[in-house]
Amino acid sequence: MILEKIVPRAEIATDRFVLRPVRKSDAGLFALYAGDKRVAEATQGIPHPLPPGTAEAFCARAMATGTEEDIWVMDGTRSDLPEVLGMVSLRKMDRGQSEIAFWVAPAFWNHGIASEAVQALVAANPQKNCTMFAEAFQDNPGSARVLTNAGFQYLGDAESFSVARGEAVPTWTYIRKLD
Repeated sequence: MILEKIVPRAEIATDRFVLRPVRKSDAGLFALYAGDKRVAEATQGIPHPLPPGTAEAFCARAMATGTEEDIWVMDGTRSDLPEVLGMVSLRKMDRGQSEIAFWVAPAFWNHGIASEAVQALVAANPQKNCTMFAEAFQDNPGSARVLTNAGFQYLGDAESFSVARGEAVPTWTYIRKLD
């Protein structure tokens, strides 16, 4: 038998909410929010319509250890907001780098939730990165503002496939060098 030390993802506090690890009980709100076409079409990997079981599979993957992606829930219960406001993740790359991704439920758009989450994650730097990257679809300037508000610099144009849209979508790529 091989015993492996399991290190839970740390909680990261912001002024209004906590970034915390995903729980099985999050699946219902994930399905509700990620099932919204506006959310799905603003991401690379969320399909629309959301197939049955997708939210549960996402939670299981997010809770697994030894993965290439660390995922946190934006939990607003400390401010009498819902338990799930959205999610933010860091996908590990090589050479001390990662890619940040996020989405927020439409009811909380334009309230600074994403900016607060991204800024907190960058400040905490839980993977001890030297560099973080991010992409924003060019038809989503709000996500680009979130990134520039968190100190990300424009790097160039590219394109990424959106599962919900079923096509490649033009993106802006951003970089953030960390101390």
